[in-house]
Amino acid sequence: MSLRFGLRSAVCGATAGLLVSACPAARAQQTPPPEPVLDPNSPMAPLPDLGVAWPELGPQSPEDAKATETVHGDARYSYRIEGIDAIPSPLLRTRFDQLSTLAANDGQAANAAQLDRRAREDAGLLASLLRAEGYYDARVTSRVEPADGRPVVVIAAEPGSLYTFGGVAVTGLDTTGDKAAALREAFGVKEGDPVNADKIAAGEANLRTLIGNRGFPFAVVGEPSVVVDHAAHTATLAMTVAPGTERKFGKITAPDNKVFGAKHVQEIARFRPGDPYSTTAIADLRRALIQTGLVSSVDIKPVDAPDPNVVDIAVALEPAPPHTIAGELGYGTGEGARAEVSWTHRNLWAPEGALTLRGVAGTQEQLAAITYRRNNFHGRDRVLTFQATASNLNRPAYRAKTVSLSGSLERQTNIFFQKKWTWSLGAELTASDERDVIETTGLPRRQTYFVGALPTTLSYDGSDDLLNPSKGFRLAGRLSPEVSLEGKAFGYARVQFDASAYRPVTPRVVVAGRIRLGTIVGAPRDAIAPSRRFYAGGGASVRGYGYQDIGPRDPNNDPIGGRSLSEFSLEARVKVFGSFGIVPFFDGGNIYTSALPKFTGFRYGTGIGVRYYSNFGPIRIDVGTPVNPQTGDPRVAVYVSLGQAF
Repeated sequence: MSLRFGLRSAVCGATAGLLVSACPAARAQQTPPPEPVLDPNSPMAPLPDLGVAWPELGPQSPEDAKATETVHGDARYSYRIEGIDAIPSPLLRTRFDQLSTLAANDGQAANAAQLDRRAREDAGLLASLLRAEGYYDARVTSRVEPADGRPVVVIAAEPGSLYTFGGVAVTGLDTTGDKAAALREAFGVKEGDPVNADKIAAGEANLRTLIGNRGFPFAVVGEPSVVVDHAAHTATLAMTVAPGTERKFGKITAPDNKVFGAKHVQEIARFRPGDPYSTTAIADLRRALIQTGLVSSVDIKPVDAPDPNVVDIAVALEPAPPHTIAGELGYGTGEGARAEVSWTHRNLWAPEGALTLRGVAGTQEQLAAITYRRNNFHGRDRVLTFQATASNLNRPAYRAKTVSLSGSLERQTNIFFQKKWTWSLGAELTASDERDVIETTGLPRRQTYFVGALPTTLSYDGSDDLLNPSKGFRLAGRLSPEVSLEGKAFGYARVQFDASAYRPVTPRVVVAGRIRLGTIVGAPRDAIAPSRRFYAGGGASVRGYGYQDIGPRDPNNDPIGGRSLSEFSLEARVKVFGSFGIVPFFDGGNIYTSALPKFTGFRYGTGIGVRYYSNFGPIRIDVGTPVNPQTGDPRVAVYVSLGQAF
């Protein structure tokens, strides 16, 4: 049995899985015979050092004879390997266990012929693996020993001397000029190193990658040739590289398709004409095109351009189904049940102009919305959005029937390309019929507000993961100057600041914390529409309390919101077993009528959560309870969502 390690070599003597050629220094040496080709149908060879008389073992009484037939007709076995403990490679034993026939059938019954065949296969396997590590004189034998009434297969290895490189020659790199030294360093194999197939393959892969990233799109890296000298226990390696000419990016070309053309591909690409050619930039473009969701396959290849110093990029796209139907179910204490459904045509107006129709039905919310969204708008991950919505909200603090028109331009982050800096610029026009109560009397009140706003956000993400961060920190700020008309026109500004930090304590425990501060300046609280005030409480705020329940209350014990807020959260994210974890948490916060937030009168909540860490992010279930509740606060609150709480 032989293994191929991605390398074709010229080797003196017999080496498994390598091309053989003569070596004058080793011709006089006795060459070991080649490994036999295994045939399950061939006659069984004698089993050396059996150690157990099989099947002629046992006394002659009828009862004992019957027992002997049972044991030795089909016996369960175990196995062990001897002689490789001194070899430093951790991959040797791992690969053997992955490929071993004995390991695949460990603990299962086997007769003598099956054990013999498996033992010989694994002896050949181990000999091949040892040669790949550089032990070209390795000898491997197998035997069977008795132990507690069951056979034990022993694979015994004598690795012999470790062969090293007496010479390494990579020709052709001199034509790359000042890049030659870095390319040789990337190959990494040098004189005196062990003749290790993994290191050779890794060096070849590194060289192919770096030479492409250094501007040589048509470079040809030949396969390494290894010649082994058994007499000297050394080898020589030779490899030829044809770099071609160094190129810069030219134009992108794309045939007609139903997705988008070359101009939009160029908007998505992170390189521009005139930039040095890079295979990493090509791989990045391929991922970005697939991530649009509009293509099922992408073929990108460099092609010659009229200018010999330039390379054009030919892109071929196969369209994917353009429609998406999505649904969502959720429940939150204080928010009630909520169901959402949406239909999207992702490329109704090419390129990437999507139309989404969305509806929400819930115990406290009903909504209908039409959204136009243009992804990669004149730049990578830049999104242009226009939206029209009509909604009916029934919150403890207010009831609002609202119609709004909004638009925004933003730079987004996502799980494929998590970004440090993101931002958004927007505009909003809203007409809202809202009902609340007069704070002093508790009598119902109905008012109509017309609001114009220019919301702006700026965020920095220094964490290591978008949905499940374990280290780093995040900062975000929001500023929304607004003009409100209710009887008379007046202006104010909403400002909010968020910060969170994540620190691993052990490999299985991460401590996370966040703070939130907010203020509304320029207008008294009662002049501001109830739907645009600050509120606290709920799954994304202070857990243990109902949605928006924290803060000042009217005579009916309903929240009325405020002009400023302070919040914090602390939690420990503990992996317990497999994909499951638990999260004890402690939150606190309050709402104030003053313009500046205070740090008094906090309402505290505590509890524990369960996390299931799926491939697309953690699924969160939190159960919390208020520590110092107000009258009417629930005893227990439950929250379910995707992603961590912050």
